[in-house]
Amino acid sequence: MTALGKLDSTNLNGGQKLAVKYFTVAAALFGAQVLFGLLAGMQYLNPDFLFGILDFSVNRMVHINAMIVWLLFGFLGSAYWLLEDEAGIPVVGLKLGNLSFWIFTLAVVVVVVVYLLVQVGSGEHSSIWLINEGREYIEAPRWADIGIVVCVLVFFYNVAATFTKGRYTGVGGVLVLDLVALAGIYLAGMYYTPNISMDQHWWWWVIHLWVEATWEVLVGCLMAYGLMKTLGVRRKIVETWLYIEVALMFGSGILGLGHHYFWIGTPEYWFTIGGFFSALEPIPLVAMVVHAVFDAGHHKLKSTNNPALAWIIAQAFGNFFGAGVWGFMHTLPQINLYTHGTQWTASHGHFAFFGAYVTMVIAYFYMAIQKWRGDVYMSGNVIGAWKWKWALALLHIGMLMMTMALLISGYEQSQIERAIGGSDWVAYFTAQSHPWFVQGMQWRQIGGYIFAAGFVLLVWDLMTIGRRETRPAQIATAVE
Repeated sequence: MTALGKLDSTNLNGGQKLAVKYFTVAAALFGAQVLFGLLAGMQYLNPDFLFGILDFSVNRMVHINAMIVWLLFGFLGSAYWLLEDEAGIPVVGLKLGNLSFWIFTLAVVVVVVVYLLVQVGSGEHSSIWLINEGREYIEAPRWADIGIVVCVLVFFYNVAATFTKGRYTGVGGVLVLDLVALAGIYLAGMYYTPNISMDQHWWWWVIHLWVEATWEVLVGCLMAYGLMKTLGVRRKIVETWLYIEVALMFGSGILGLGHHYFWIGTPEYWFTIGGFFSALEPIPLVAMVVHAVFDAGHHKLKSTNNPALAWIIAQAFGNFFGAGVWGFMHTLPQINLYTHGTQWTASHGHFAFFGAYVTMVIAYFYMAIQKWRGDVYMSGNVIGAWKWKWALALLHIGMLMMTMALLISGYEQSQIERAIGGSDWVAYFTAQSHPWFVQGMQWRQIGGYIFAAGFVLLVWDLMTIGRRETRPAQIATAVE
């Protein structure tokens, strides 16, 4: 064991060393997401900016795809981080897992380079395989689609085989079952049909069930483990709420998929089903955190890692408000008729992805850096604590500012473009030039700059936190 505060990979097990690789790429792609988001925001305000060099459609595509991919890298890394500790044995097939990581990373680099170099051209059948499938959020060419599924299948093998040979836990059991869906449901986005309604139907399976359901359960597993490690709460508490989360996902998440079916030609019964079942999933994760914090206080347990715990708590409430409240605000079909496809949707999307997923991955960044530095002290008065606190504040302030600004612009659109103008082209351009819309997009850009400042501070903190500490981490003992 090296001295406290020094980065040394000997402090990590095999799965955690692989996790650090995933976390490194995830942080780089996070930065790319922020950069291309800022560029796209500038082009919204000044359409001539970089015109013909880096078009808005490409900026927006890279911004969104970078978000999906960096979060996927973060989730895979987080699962590898807990795998050996939770199963009690070394990762099975670790060499294959490392090979999969390098293949996945290389594929992402190639796809992004193609996006940037081939921005315009004829839409041939070959372009679906080699350049862009043209489906919003999942534009990756077909070869990359297949590669993602293969990499997730390798990941599933590592996790399932390790828990099969090692110790079975509730967290491990839910994680293994969830990974079946994580690999399988993505296949729905590769199904081709010339019927636009059927194509949208299967496309929404990826957007909702892959991202909003399987990711939600995966985050539940990560939260359960994180609370046990940072607070020492009892396993039976977090696993009970994890099981409730799975039940609600099957009971409401799958049926809640119907809120995407309102306007693509599916039967009218989806109006009722989709509108009713859409906002229940985040509730168990909030309850898990509240119950865990109460239990820790009752047993006088202290946090071993304040930054990680702060981000876990931020996840619970960000998920509840961003995915739950903000989603439900425009999910009912009577409202969605006017809000669908406006900046109101973008407001929900920004808040939901940040609150539900980004926060949890950042929590695992801090758990990893603590162990990497030899289980260094990272509680309330850690040296340089101002950096992680200000990073937390700036990222949330920037995100909330973007969320509210987009909501104002979306509200203006829903009124002028939809309710008054009836969704024709004249109404669309009238809404886009309205002062409320323009001012909302300007404030969104300011929020983006604040968010970018928070990201820079976050990276600085992750590179330096604990470096000058000589105190060991506090001990949180989980009580079964």
